Amino acid sequence: MSAPRRVTMAPGDAATLAESLRPVMGEGPAGPVAAALADVRARGDAALVDAVRQFDAPGFAGTDAVVPPEALVAAEAALTPELRAAIGEAISNVRTVAEASLPSASSADLPAGQSVRIEAIPVGAAGVYAPGGRAAYPSSVIMGVVPAQVAGVARIVLATPAGPDGLPNPVVLATASILGVDQVIAVGGAAAIGALAYGTQTVAPVDVITGPGNPWVQEAKRQVFGTVGIDSIAGPSELVVLLDASADPVAIGADLLAQAEHGADSPSVAAAWDPAVLDALATALSEANAPVGTITLVDCASQDDAIALAEAFAPEHLQIATADAGEIASRIRRAGCVFLGPLGATAFGDYVAGSNHILPTGGAARHASSVGPATYMRRMALVSIPQSAVDRLTPHLAALADAEGFPEHRRSAEVRASS
Repeated sequence: MSAPRRVTMAPGDAATLAESLRPVMGEGPAGPVAAALADVRARGDAALVDAVRQFDAPGFAGTDAVVPPEALVAAEAALTPELRAAIGEAISNVRTVAEASLPSASSADLPAGQSVRIEAIPVGAAGVYAPGGRAAYPSSVIMGVVPAQVAGVARIVLATPAGPDGLPNPVVLATASILGVDQVIAVGGAAAIGALAYGTQTVAPVDVITGPGNPWVQEAKRQVFGTVGIDSIAGPSELVVLLDASADPVAIGADLLAQAEHGADSPSVAAAWDPAVLDALATALSEANAPVGTITLVDCASQDDAIALAEAFAPEHLQIATADAGEIASRIRRAGCVFLGPLGATAFGDYVAGSNHILPTGGAARHASSVGPATYMRRMALVSIPQSAVDRLTPHLAALADAEGFPEHRRSAEVRASS
């Protein structure tokens, strides 16, 4: 088992260190992805079937990749009571939080007399991608589907890779069945994204695609953006922990190791302003019977420097395991999700806390948010302009239209103004 790396951050060096710790988010295999998308667009279901045979189930005998409804029902029936209860708890908590964050309509009455109402309208159809391959992710099904349902999306399609028998993981199928997903397609990678974006003979196209995935999936989302909306381009998972002497080093070590389970490219960073705290954490990690993965311990000169590192990193997950967690959290502005206090393990957010685990990565927390109902909704303005507003606003419109060289814009208003 390798030891975690330990570095000392010089005061004022937060941005440079954060950049060195953050995984590189380069573009995916653009050429092969473009070819896969074009193949789906041209051949539809036949391209999906070929992708299933090439990547997941060589003996797949079907003529399309749509999972039969009876397979979902059978998978749900096979759940153990304990797993069914866990899935139900996760769904309930995520739904409660999503309902609390549901956008609402608003309106403004302006001084000239016009009114503008902003409606929050769900998209007509959403596609949710749940990864496969190294593991199966029923939790990602919950995180993608539940906010879409809360938003009021009328049709939800789940895409997830097939197993050797041609069907996705049974727990993934069971979760989709419990949620009442409208359609499941047993295909992964770029072909799945192409099916959701462009449609096939059996899969109608959607309006928004969400969900994590490998570089092929993310590159495909990049290429179909504009044809459809997407949540983000997601890279490797990330965790930053700020801790002081009040934190349990064994528990924090477990958090860092849990993050390492996502893969060798998923960084776990622990920052403290007391060397003894990191000494204890290093000891706890050395005594754990688990591979360390990509873990870095950062000695900071002060609490302010540790906060500066977290803000510069803008991590997907930030744990504040300190005695004054609330005060530090009030200074955080750039993180996907923040977990407060010694009991606030990121793993709870991955599954059952109610927060969404589809989060911005690679520094995107500077400008992006987790998946929620708003991801599946759009804003539309309804403008009402009475005669009094036309008369008051037309001179201003005319001045601006003249400045931009659009005389017909000016005329469009003037023909409505009172003489």
